[in-house]
Amino acid sequence: MSRIEEMSDTSSARPIRRAIVALIGVQVAIGAALMVIDLGHNWPGSDPLTAPGAPGPSTRPYSPDKRPGASPGVPSPSGPMPERLEITGDGAEITLTGQIAPGDAARIAEDLTRRADTGTPVTRVRLDSTGGSVSDALELGRSFRASGIATGVQAGAICLSACPYLFAGGTSRQADAKASIGVHQHYFGKSAILPAFMAVEDVQRGQSEVMAYLIEMDVDPAIMGPAMRTAPDQIYLLSAQELTDFRLITPES
Repeated sequence: MSRIEEMSDTSSARPIRRAIVALIGVQVAIGAALMVIDLGHNWPGSDPLTAPGAPGPSTRPYSPDKRPGASPGVPSPSGPMPERLEITGDGAEITLTGQIAPGDAARIAEDLTRRADTGTPVTRVRLDSTGGSVSDALELGRSFRASGIATGVQAGAICLSACPYLFAGGTSRQADAKASIGVHQHYFGKSAILPAFMAVEDVQRGQSEVMAYLIEMDVDPAIMGPAMRTAPDQIYLLSAQELTDFRLITPES
């Protein structure tokens, strides 16, 4: 190969190399951006509970390990949220408090089965949770429905993020006027460092699973509208009218 041919070959390869490098750079940048959004609220000096919230009275900062508080003037527990759902109460009614951790669905379903087998089946579950694992919320919600269990959120309690999907599993669903129920965007992938097409695929698959679940539970999937418009570090609190319109709560019998 002549010197001129070598120069021509090198010159033609350069744009391809630049395109490959640029593509990798874009994917890394997207992954980094997703990771910053997903983990930024845990960085020192960044507290979403005290940071300015998005405009509007229905949206406030959100962090899964902290209680953002219920309705103004309503006493509610303070301090950090448990890292996994904790079960309190005996008899027909129990309360689940804390974040929804991976594995909670199987653990709590097993506990519900044990109670039923010993002659004290649970008929109602009260919720006080900042959410967490979407897949566990869907799985446990289906367990509630199969077992004929009702769900509720009391005054001063919260049900945020993935918790409303757990709430939706109840055969009947009641929320006190001074409870707080809220939704926002979710991440469905296990890692934030993903090529763009993989991140989008995870989100689309996750949203499809959630919408199918909501339809299965006779909840209007239009509830995904305010959820998808609200960033993961914010929470959109549903009004009493929206809870009714989306059929997230059921008529009192």
